[in-house]
Amino acid sequence: MTTESAKHVVNDAADSQTLHTLARVGYAVNGLLHALIGLIAIGVVAGLGGDADQSGALRQVASAPGGVLVLWTIVIGLAALGIWLALSAFLVAPRKADKKAIHMVSELAKAATYLALSGTALTFALGGSSSSSSGSTGVSARLLGAPGGVILVAAIGVAILAVGVYFVVKGVTHRFTRDIAVPPGTAGTATVALGVAGYAAKGVALAVVGILFVFAAVTADPNKATGLDGALQALSELPAGAAVLGIVGCGLIAYGAYCVVRAFRARL
Repeated sequence: MTTESAKHVVNDAADSQTLHTLARVGYAVNGLLHALIGLIAIGVVAGLGGDADQSGALRQVASAPGGVLVLWTIVIGLAALGIWLALSAFLVAPRKADKKAIHMVSELAKAATYLALSGTALTFALGGSSSSSSGSTGVSARLLGAPGGVILVAAIGVAILAVGVYFVVKGVTHRFTRDIAVPPGTAGTATVALGVAGYAAKGVALAVVGILFVFAAVTADPNKATGLDGALQALSELPAGAAVLGIVGCGLIAYGAYCVVRAFRARL
């Protein structure tokens, strides 16, 4: 297959209405998961416990009536969204070479994230279970035990921290509005408000995850490197931590609501 014919195949796949519809489903179920994580975080503040991360949210879905059907919807939707993002990495790229490279890396990283989350959802749909925090700790332990592992774990932490800062900036500057067709009137105002609160809250949570990875590298303690649940737990241990965690939880619910709006208004 020539380069030109391969490009046509990618273009045709990216333009598929079926794939677009499933990608929109992916945005919607991603919103559902974030809303559940936010609710679990608020539940932690209220003393109800629970794992405030993707695995905890999927566990909640699995235990609900009709949960298996919802889980399969999540699997398919997130997989389709991941595939669409992977294809879009090679399409509509900026003309400048440096920006094109950043665009490709960014889109492929997001694609890998959604595909990995789809795989986690598949585990639950098939009756299994998983833990984001223990997975992060296990990976960190293996990396720290390898030559140059400390530097690699620290680099991962810095990268996650940078992504967190990017989310906050994207929210505060309203840059996320480039991704959607903002509805007119009050609906548009509400959508922007949800986006600002949501991106800021997710950015804070990701930044804490990154800081914990860096701390794990500095202390050579893999137990310090945890996922989103560990980050939210760390927030709860700060002065006025319960209030901070409650605010972040509400922000994650706002992000979930924004993702649902994005499912209908995304520029695909």
